Amino acid sequence: MPPIAERIRTLASGAGVARLTLDGVPFPARGGVDERGRPVLLVKPGERLHGLEGDAVIAVNLTATRLLGAVEHPRGLVEVQGWVLAVPEEDARAAAVAVAAACADEDLFEAIERYGEPGAPQLMRMDVAQVVYLTGQDSGVLDADEYLDAEPDPLAETAERVLAHLNESHRAQLQGAVAAHLGTPVGEAWLWELDRYGATVRVDDTLVRFPWPVPARTGTCLETALRGLICAC
Repeated sequence: MPPIAERIRTLASGAGVARLTLDGVPFPARGGVDERGRPVLLVKPGERLHGLEGDAVIAVNLTATRLLGAVEHPRGLVEVQGWVLAVPEEDARAAAVAVAAACADEDLFEAIERYGEPGAPQLMRMDVAQVVYLTGQDSGVLDADEYLDAEPDPLAETAERVLAHLNESHRAQLQGAVAAHLGTPVGEAWLWELDRYGATVRVDDTLVRFPWPVPARTGTCLETALRGLICAC
């Protein structure tokens, strides 16, 4: 398996902002995650965080899901705890891009064009204190340095593309391969996770991990390793 910090950074990079909690009270939120894994929020006039002076202590909940057929399943929950501050003007455009990648909103343009005006939408970013995670059978806490110093899986984009294609077009072949590896017939089989260290297959309600002999270094290596899993039966 990838190091846990890498796994959580990878999950966070593709997760959606589900909600934020301020002073113990949950609020709906819209936002994304920047290149360092920090939640970035679009806050509109009238909302609780808008115009908040000083450092506000909040928690932002990120949810990563996996669509299997027509059903969406939770892959992991990540709660980023820390302080929220206004994005500096020089970072506003990059922050808006990060938000737009998760939830496009016309107010992002206004947040940039009217930056600093009292009645304008605001872009806010978290200063991470710690990260609480729950994914599969793993749960725990990462401190800020562990989380921010980690990088997402460099093959994540390729992995998601390959995973989607296999689940759409080659599930019968996957099911046969998994049955051969396990030495017993299996029910429904879906490719659940794919990364440079291996593949996780969801067999009915059980997750089965198939590690690669050596970590994949390129997208081509990843596809070759997966082909070896599917065809070695």
